[in-house]
Amino acid sequence: MKIATRKFIMRAVRVSLFGGPEVLKVEENVPIPTPKEDQVLIKVIAAGVNPVDAYIRSGTYGVRPNLPYTPGMDSAGVVEEVGPKVTKFKKGSRVFTYRSYTGTYAEYTLASEDHVADLHSSLTFEQGAAIGIPYYTAYRALMFKSGAKAGSTVLIHGASGAVGLACIQIGVAHGMTMLGTAGSPEGMELIKKNGASAVFNHRQNGYVQQITEAINGEGPDSIIEMLANVNLRNDINIIKRNGSIVIVGNRGESEINPRGIMTKECVITGVTLMQTSPEEVTKMTKGVQDGMAAGWLRPHISHRYSLADAHMAHKDLIESIGAKGKLIIKL
Repeated sequence: MKIATRKFIMRAVRVSLFGGPEVLKVEENVPIPTPKEDQVLIKVIAAGVNPVDAYIRSGTYGVRPNLPYTPGMDSAGVVEEVGPKVTKFKKGSRVFTYRSYTGTYAEYTLASEDHVADLHSSLTFEQGAAIGIPYYTAYRALMFKSGAKAGSTVLIHGASGAVGLACIQIGVAHGMTMLGTAGSPEGMELIKKNGASAVFNHRQNGYVQQITEAINGEGPDSIIEMLANVNLRNDINIIKRNGSIVIVGNRGESEINPRGIMTKECVITGVTLMQTSPEEVTKMTKGVQDGMAAGWLRPHISHRYSLADAHMAHKDLIESIGAKGKLIIKL
């Protein structure tokens, strides 16, 4: 009789020093972690690639992991093993993650039970890998931070990326009028297909005036901003009085005149998943699960890479490819 034995080593991307995409190296003999207490070991089928992965890899992020480390936070796959205190999942469960202890650019990843959720049968594992960071970030920004509600008009500044598209879908599902910007015809078309009422080319002169004209001369109630160092000044100019601007992404410094904030009496705030409370996680997971069940949560996969090509994913993420959905690593 053949006796099943546990596999002890795996392939994983490892970063041994901070730097450019070239520091992402595949190693063949990385130990597979063992789940303890409330931990879940997942056999990764697809892993998400996010801008924050690149910031951490470069060493410019606020928090630096100990070297060497495996990048990646979100993934989708099948539960391989669970710790003794895990009650929500069992071996063979289809799941996705939005945070990982050991990184997701690997054949196996270890996550807390609270950071794992069931993947609806209507979604593929590739789509599951595109849920974690984008949809949880979008949900927190739009539903918890912006103050937007049914009937609100919301502008997603840079809406063709994974977080932006998630915002559009969530907003439409909750009765909001969603506007979006992109820098290419392909990106604009993608935003429109996901339910935006109007889409604008933010590379085109006069697009700010087009936004205000499209909503009868008034600004949006809320703006979700993906590139604050470029757009924050325009956001302050067009936001509605007493409106809100939620900053999700930024790649540098921004010079603004605070008088504009005073005149509009608007609120400017930021969002990061690292500050999410357990109560918010529960609400976000329910919102995402409801979206999968209802069918409006539809991640768009832009490009797929092998584990060995993770460095190309990072290069494309920052340098080459305009944001048009999610990049994933397929194992």
